[in-house]
Amino acid sequence: MWGMSGVLRSLAAILFAVLAVLPAGAAEAPPWRHAISLTGQPKYPPDATHMDYVNPGAPKGGRVRVGALGTFDNLNPFVSGVKGNLAAYMMSIYESLLAPALDESTTEYGLLADGIAYPDDYSSVTFRLRTDARWHDGRPITAEDVVFSFETWKRLSPQFNRYYQKVDRALIQGPRQVLFTFSEKGDPSLPLYVGQMPVLPKHWWQGVDAKGKRRDVTATTLELPLGSGPYRMGAVSAGRSLTLERVRDYWGQRVPLRVGTENFDRIDVEYYRDANVAFEAFKADRLDIRRENSLKNWAVGYDEGPILEQKIIKDAFPIERLGVARAFVFNQRRAKFADLRVRQALQLAYSFDDVNRQSFYQMMGRPGSYFPQTDFNAGRNITAEERALFARLGKAEPAGLWDDLTSRRDQTLTNRQRLFRALALLKEAGYRLKDGRLVDRSDEPFSVEFLLENASMERVVAQFADQLEKLGVATQVRLVDDVQYQNRMRTFDFDIVLHAWVQGHAPGNEQREYWGSASADKRGTNNVAGLTDPLIDAIVEQFVLAPSRSDKLAAGRLLDRVLRTKAIGVLIGDEDKEFIASWNRFGRPAVMPRYGAAAFPSVWWWDEAKAKRLADR
Repeated sequence: MWGMSGVLRSLAAILFAVLAVLPAGAAEAPPWRHAISLTGQPKYPPDATHMDYVNPGAPKGGRVRVGALGTFDNLNPFVSGVKGNLAAYMMSIYESLLAPALDESTTEYGLLADGIAYPDDYSSVTFRLRTDARWHDGRPITAEDVVFSFETWKRLSPQFNRYYQKVDRALIQGPRQVLFTFSEKGDPSLPLYVGQMPVLPKHWWQGVDAKGKRRDVTATTLELPLGSGPYRMGAVSAGRSLTLERVRDYWGQRVPLRVGTENFDRIDVEYYRDANVAFEAFKADRLDIRRENSLKNWAVGYDEGPILEQKIIKDAFPIERLGVARAFVFNQRRAKFADLRVRQALQLAYSFDDVNRQSFYQMMGRPGSYFPQTDFNAGRNITAEERALFARLGKAEPAGLWDDLTSRRDQTLTNRQRLFRALALLKEAGYRLKDGRLVDRSDEPFSVEFLLENASMERVVAQFADQLEKLGVATQVRLVDDVQYQNRMRTFDFDIVLHAWVQGHAPGNEQREYWGSASADKRGTNNVAGLTDPLIDAIVEQFVLAPSRSDKLAAGRLLDRVLRTKAIGVLIGDEDKEFIASWNRFGRPAVMPRYGAAAFPSVWWWDEAKAKRLADR
C-alpha cells in the first residue's frame, strides 16, 4: 500500500504529464468578464453605477396606459410562435443573463450573470449567476433554471431551436455556474447570443397550479406566470387587457443596467382590434403613449385640439440600433413565383415615388438594403474584400451583383416604362396578355393575393395592386384576424405578405433563420420567402462565422447585394425614425440613448408636476 505522500507524488506526476502535452495556455481558465463587446472594449467599467443615458434619480410611481392591436390568449412564451398569441409586454417580467447598453451598438453587460468567461476560440461560454438574483416568490435563480430554460426553448420553440442550433448543451458547474458548449469554434457572437436567452423558473413550470393541477410547459396558459424582472403580471383579461405591476423589492434595482429604468408603478395594456379605434382612444386620453405606425396619422392625424393645445407631444427618435427592412415578400414555395423574371416584373410594378408621395407623405427613405441603418448596408461602394470573398466561394455570379444599388436605372423610369419592361420579362417567362388578363401557356390567369393582419397598409397595397392590374395580374387583398394570420403563415398559405426583418449591428445565427435553406420549410420560420439558394447559404455561413469585424462586414454587404439580385420581394421604403406621441405628463432624459430610439418605457418616468398642470388645463 502506498502512503499518502506517495499518492500525492503520483497525482502530481500525472498532472504534470497532462499539462506537458496540452497547448500553451490551455490549463489557464479564461478570465471572468463583466460584459461582451463584438466591436471593441465595453464603454462601462465593472464598477460603473449606472448608464450615462438614464436619470439615476428618476422618480418611481404613476402609471402609463398603452395600446396593442389584435388579441392574445397565451402567457407561456415557450410556445409563442407555435401556439396561441402571446400577450404584449409580458417578457418584461423575465430577465436574461445579459442585456444591452442602449448607447453601445454591440455590447451586452451582465444582468442575471455577474461574470462571463469564454476561451479565445469561442468554443464555449460560462456564466456565473449573481448571488442576489431572485424569482418573484423569493427563491434564488439557479443554474438549474438556466439549463431548464435552454433545453425547453430548444425543444418547444422552432425559432430558438434554429437560433441556438450551434449550442450543443448546457452543463451545470455549481449552483451559480453554467457552461454552454458550441459545436463550432470561431464565432464570437455565440456567447453573446446565449446570454440573450430569457431565463424562466424550473420549479414553477414543473410545479402545480392553485387547483393542484400539474402545469404543462407545452400548452398555452392564462395562469399568471412567475418572473424575475422589474415587473410582475397583474390582472389579465384574455384578449382585452393586462396589467404589469412594478416589483418594489426587485432584486436587480442596483444593477447598473437597471438603475434609473423601469420607473412606472403600473403599465396598463389595452387591446384593440381596429387601428383607427386605437388612434381615437389615444386622442381621447384613454391611452397615454402611442407608437405611431401610420405615416398618414403622423402627417395629418394630430392636427386638432390636444396637439394644438400642446397637451400631446410628438417626438421622432432616430433608429440606429436596429434596421428594419420591410417588404412585400413573394412565397417562392409556390410555382408562380419560382421564375426570377416573374419576381423582377412584379418588383417593377411597385412605384416607390408614388407610394412615398401619396401614402408615406415623403417620410420614407428610398429602399435599397436588407440591412438599413447598419454597417452591412451594401450602399454605393463596392469593396475589394467583397469581391475577394465572392471569388473564394466559387459560385456563378448573379446578374447585376455589382450594380450601384443607390442609382439603379429602374429608379429613373416612368411608370409606363417600368410596366413595359415588366411585361417584357413576363413574356420571356411564358406569359401573355389575353383579353386584358395575364395568362400562362395553358391560358391559366396569373393571380396574387396579399395577406394582411391589419388595415394600416391597405392604401399602400391598393397602389401596388393597381399597378399589377395594369399588367393583367388579378389581385386580391385578404385582411384576416391575428389567429388566421398566424395559422396561414405557419402553413405557408399565402402568395404575398408584408414582412419585416430586424437587423442589428452584430448579426449572427438569425441570418440562417432569415435566409437559409434549412429553415425554408420549418413551421414558424422567419425564412418567409422560402429561399433555398446555395449561394445565399454559402454567404450566410461566412457571415455568421466571420473571424473578424472586417470579414463580417464583407460577408454582410455581399449578402445584401445577392439578396437584391434574387428579387425575393419588394422593399417598400427605409424607416429611420420611431414616431412617438405622448400626453404631456411624462419625463425622459434630455439626451436619449443613441441606440435606444424611444427607449420606452425603460428610461421614461411619471412627472407629477406635468400631470398636475395637464389636469388643470
